[in-house]
Amino acid sequence: MEKSKVQTPQIQPEVQRKRGRWKLLLVVAVCAAPMIGSYLTYYVIKPQSRTNYGALIDPRQYPIPALGSTELDGKPAKLEDYKGRWVMLQVAGGECDDACKTRLFAMRQLRLMQGKEMERIERVWLITDAKPLDTVLMREYDGTDMLRVDAKLLKAWLPTDEGTSMEDHIYLIDPLGNLMMRFPKDADPNKMKKDISKLLRASAIG
Repeated sequence: MEKSKVQTPQIQPEVQRKRGRWKLLLVVAVCAAPMIGSYLTYYVIKPQSRTNYGALIDPRQYPIPALGSTELDGKPAKLEDYKGRWVMLQVAGGECDDACKTRLFAMRQLRLMQGKEMERIERVWLITDAKPLDTVLMREYDGTDMLRVDAKLLKAWLPTDEGTSMEDHIYLIDPLGNLMMRFPKDADPNKMKKDISKLLRASAIG
């Protein structure tokens, strides 16, 4: 007797499309794994042994809002434009008192102390009034981006320690565009350096 041939059913086009989509999603997941892993490590998984000098801020609660910030010549310039980089941020009026100058100096030195990683960091001074800046100060801290911003909008966004103001702190914004760390008033630069170095090592983004 002649053996009957086994008929192989044809895979339906819809099934093929579904399989193709799953393969595509798998490739995307593999490529995105380093970024997702670094994000989870720092923002979700919080080992008991990990210590930070700066206060960690839940980045999901502090995305960059619309601040109406401008460059010194009045051209629009948004903090969102810095996405993809880490941003050290300080706030002060245009007169820039001694505490303001100390923070500007600290941000410059902290960036330099990161060595080959320093290109991942930007420095921004948000100026809360229309007072003219000292040209000598501007030359001294060339490389620090100086933006004017509405102080009321800024105050509604930046959290502070009890008994302090936003002008007392240096803040850190992550490469996803979220506020994620606040350093204390009169912060110790050596301890700040350790925090920033750990963040850069742990992060696969920015």
